[in-house]
Formats: sequence, structure tokens, C-alpha cells
Amino acid sequence: MSNKMVMIAGTTCFALLAACDDTSTSSASAELTPAQQACLRDVANTTNNSQVVVLSSAFSEAGTQVTVGVGEDRAPWNCIAYSDGATAGIEFLGDEGAL
Repeated sequence: MSNKMVMIAGTTCFALLAACDDTSTSSASAELTPAQQACLRDVANTTNNSQVVVLSSAFSEAGTQVTVGVGEDRAPWNCIAYSDGATAGIEFLGDEGAL
């Protein structure tokens, strides 16, 4: 193959790959753990705001620490979830003076 043909083939492949849009979501990242679900439930109840998302979580056998974002601005709230579905330590992590 000539260099010109290789370049055309390479450019075509690159263009086709660039046009690919992977819109699939990993099921593992989309599924919430029971601890995350418990914290979302209880932070929503505490804040009286149903617009809650998990920002991060860290598993521990003693209790899973979950950071929950509340509202459009995703104000950070802390929550500890236990294996029995109970939660504790729900508190605002941001600057209350900025509210």
C-alpha cells in the first residue's frame, strides 16, 4: 500500500472512532449500596430536600461514611450508615456562614 492510502485509511479509522459516543453506563457505578441508600434517605429527611446524590463513600466494617450532595448546589453532608440500615452523624460539611 502506498503512503497516501495508509494515511487515508488511518484518517478514516480515526474519524470513525472519534464519532463513536459511548453513552452506556456501568451498572456497578449506577447501583447504590444499601449504606448509600440509607444515607440518601435520611439526609433527604433531615434536610427536607429530596434532591440528594452520593458524592463519595468509604466502606468500613464499623460503618460506611457517605458524603451526600443536597440541592442544586450539591451542598455536602456527612452520614455514617450501619449494616442494620441505621444512620448517624448526619451533619452539614460546608460553611454555614455562606448559606
